[in-house]
Amino acid sequence: ETVEAYADQDVAIVGVAGRGDLDEMAAFVDETGVDGFDHVADLDGSIWSSYEVVSQPTFAFVDDDGSIELHQGALGADGLSDRIDDLLAT
Repeated sequence: ETVEAYADQDVAIVGVAGRGDLDEMAAFVDETGVDGFDHVADLDGSIWSSYEVVSQPTFAFVDDDGSIELHQGALGADGLSDRIDDLLAT
C-alpha cells in the first residue's frame, strides 16, 4: 500500500535481500506480500556493506542530493510513509 501511495511521485522503493539463497529470498518476498516493488539479491553482501547495514530490518533513505539516512528496526507502514513525506517536503 505504501508503494501505491507514492506511485505518482518521484519515489523509488527497492528491497535488498542479502546473504541468502535465491530461492529463500524469493519465498520471503512471496510469503510476506512485498512483491509490489523491485527487489535486488545482494548475494555477497556488497550492497549492504556500502550502506553500512549490519542488521535487518534496515531502511536506507537516499535524498535527491545523495545523502543517506539509515533507520535500523521496524518502521511499519505509517512510519515509512512519514519518513517518505519528510523527504518529499525538503
